[in-house]
Amino acid sequence: MNGQLDWDIKTEALKSKPSVRILALESSCDETAAAVVENGRRIVSNVIFSQVDVHALYGGVVPEIASRAHVDACDRVIDRALAQAGMSLSNVDALAVTYGPGLVGALLTGISCMKGLSFATGLPLIAVNHIEGHVSANYLTTPTLTPPFLCLVASGGHSHLVRVEDYGVYTLLGQTVDDAAGEAFDKGARVLGLPYPGGPQLSKLAETGDDTAFPLPRPHPEGKYDFSFSGLKTAFINTCHKLIQQGQSLPRADLAASYQRAIVDSLCEKTLLALRDSGLHTLCLAGGVSANQLLRSRMRALAERDGFTLCLPDVGLCTDNAAMIGSAAYYRLLRGEVAALTLNAVPSLPLL
Repeated sequence: MNGQLDWDIKTEALKSKPSVRILALESSCDETAAAVVENGRRIVSNVIFSQVDVHALYGGVVPEIASRAHVDACDRVIDRALAQAGMSLSNVDALAVTYGPGLVGALLTGISCMKGLSFATGLPLIAVNHIEGHVSANYLTTPTLTPPFLCLVASGGHSHLVRVEDYGVYTLLGQTVDDAAGEAFDKGARVLGLPYPGGPQLSKLAETGDDTAFPLPRPHPEGKYDFSFSGLKTAFINTCHKLIQQGQSLPRADLAASYQRAIVDSLCEKTLLALRDSGLHTLCLAGGVSANQLLRSRMRALAERDGFTLCLPDVGLCTDNAAMIGSAAYYRLLRGEVAALTLNAVPSLPLL
């Protein structure tokens, strides 16, 4: 039987199956992760191999090193995810993999692995957008969550305000016009001499600082719901340079706290504006920056004050993981969106 036709038949059968288990792989940057997810809502297993210690030597992710590490780790994380789930490949209904956005070599490693597994097993393969995966992490933490809702996606490479109309159906309301929030955190950490990964280190340092010590700008770009962090980053760097030129030692905790507050203020302001104008009553956060404790506490306070429902992914699901890919894949599967074995990486893949 023709391979694609065989997949189509299996996909149609899976749409009515009460329990669908998807084995997912994520390798878009510097985490190699595998997970088994049931019906897009329940994590059966979740395994993450982090390369942080390797890249810390270089102060950031080295794409070639990341790709080589993925080659070594893909089989191992898949085996561990299946073992953790108490399953074999014969218990899996479909496969899923991230195909963009991300580092091209890292993406290709994961895609090649899962295409090979799909060819060998005959299991349907679902291609997942990494950003959609981050949005879908909320379905795992809040199983009762259903669209429509507003989602703030904030990570090292992305800052988006997205209206989730339905599963896999999105409207972009706003985005960064320059740097992403996570990138701003990382650049600020580097200026303060903090080790990689910088964002979490800066947030930890900020806990002991005065967030009113240094007045920093809250940029307002032309787009009503758009973000801008480049000017804020420049103002922070200039503040640090000025102190050094004056012969002063950097009050790092105060600088970190002031900088973090400015980033969080900007994220909260535009998100709340978009939520009010949208008429929606549910807000979700997604992406690595959604693990930031100040952002989470501020959003909780705003939700209590204004009466909207706030959904926060578990901190462990904010950063890159395969469980979120498995969740997103389930809803793609229900729409019959199965990838061909010609699937390729799309490093700059947009959400919309």
